[in-house]
Amino acid sequence: MKLAYWVRGDTNAFFGFGVNVLVNVLTLTGLCLGVIKMPAGDVFGVILPALGIALVAGNVYYTFLARRLAVRENRTDVTALPYGPSVPHMFIVIFVIMLPIYLTTKDPVAAWTAGIAWAFIIGVIVLIGAFVGPYIRRYTPRAALLGTLAGISITFISMNPAASMWNYAWIALPVFGLLLIGLLTDVKLPFNFPIGLAALLVGTAIGWIGGAMSVPDVQSAAKDIAFAFPHLKVDLLVDGLKDMAPLLATAIPLGVYNFTEAMTNVESAATAGDRYNLRSVLLADGAGAVIGSCLGSPFPPAVYVGHPGWKAAGGRTGYSMATGVVIALLCFFGLFGLLGAIFPTAAIVPILLYIGLLIGAQAFQATPKAHAAAVVAALIPNIASWATGQMDNVLAAAGTSAAQVGTEALAGAGVVYDGLKTLGQGAILAGLVLGAIVAFLIDKRFWHAAVFSASGAVLTFIGLIHAEKVQWNADGEVTLGYLFLTLVCVLFALGKPTPRAPEPDEVTDPAPEKESATVG
Repeated sequence: MKLAYWVRGDTNAFFGFGVNVLVNVLTLTGLCLGVIKMPAGDVFGVILPALGIALVAGNVYYTFLARRLAVRENRTDVTALPYGPSVPHMFIVIFVIMLPIYLTTKDPVAAWTAGIAWAFIIGVIVLIGAFVGPYIRRYTPRAALLGTLAGISITFISMNPAASMWNYAWIALPVFGLLLIGLLTDVKLPFNFPIGLAALLVGTAIGWIGGAMSVPDVQSAAKDIAFAFPHLKVDLLVDGLKDMAPLLATAIPLGVYNFTEAMTNVESAATAGDRYNLRSVLLADGAGAVIGSCLGSPFPPAVYVGHPGWKAAGGRTGYSMATGVVIALLCFFGLFGLLGAIFPTAAIVPILLYIGLLIGAQAFQATPKAHAAAVVAALIPNIASWATGQMDNVLAAAGTSAAQVGTEALAGAGVVYDGLKTLGQGAILAGLVLGAIVAFLIDKRFWHAAVFSASGAVLTFIGLIHAEKVQWNADGEVTLGYLFLTLVCVLFALGKPTPRAPEPDEVTDPAPEKESATVG
């Protein structure tokens, strides 16, 4: 079979996904410079080039996996998995790991070394997860996997971009409309002009004409352009690992989060028709984090949410590699400051809201109709996590905190802060457990529900979900709640009820893919 390296749809997917990654790299660049106060030389000369190496290596690898799958199944419509810097980890490493150290020491390098060590630990945990994740995926209902993925997409990926859009609605809404028309319908632009590029150009033109952008900002950013190639920063990594104990409290659950998120994204791709080997994906994600940290990047890369969106846009195997190469070149030449001054943020972020819409819809469309309640159950912990994060940020901006305001005062204002915080901690794992329990209860498979409920008790007891940190007996009350729920499930299971029969037109979970022992 002759498999093209580039098709017309790759152009659309490249501009869409490339803009997605561009936004994220611009964001992490701003966080390093504005929040941690890192010197521009370290950001543009070390961190971004290190991230560029990890991204180009990962995207080339995922292009290889896609082409191999296409040849194996004799198909020309296989879409490569999207890969870039992990968005949740980007904010966590800045605000949870690096910022407290910077505020205490006033030393951005000390904060940087801690972030590098944290990213390295994340990578090691994901590599271990490569041998555990396939079994979790095999026995977990699709409603739980896709539901928790939709929760991440709707909250952490969609809400902030949507808010940014409505700050500059006169720029963003025309861009959003173009994207929806071009990517969700069969309408084409004249001469098949790529809709992603057209949307970016239209938004940029509106922004400049309307006065949202500034020529002096572009001139200032142009002065920072300089070529830098990454080199090993093992000394910084070793310095960070010397005090690794405090990092484990967040690295362990976030490492578990990483391989669980990759698992749900692989399931999402399988739903769209491309069944990738999960172990191959997890090994690549873990290796990317380890390589990036050794070169000086505290930002672990990961497979992105959104494979079905790029497949619907016509992307096949070329868009992923092109994105990795182009973003890497931008990193090496320090061009992100200039790009941030040229393109209005409001013209870029609508692509993230598009992805959020698509993944949220997929969670309901690609699962059994009877499991709709399970999808919603899997959404809820992520919504709780996002909501408490917003509350914490607002209170911090006011110079206070939830602890200082007091639980009673918050409850008097109708805010159940403590409950939301407990529900949202370890959100992706909590959503997975809760969604699976609800799906199995709906199907009257009570033994299965009991296993997941007991797993929830164990995960809570050691602090991977519903707790602030990993520790023994992290939350005894929630653990007890899961144990009581387990008992309820066991009592009903002893009655040996007949499992729910699928409806004739119901979308059912496919037979689980058997994972090979070797990579790929």
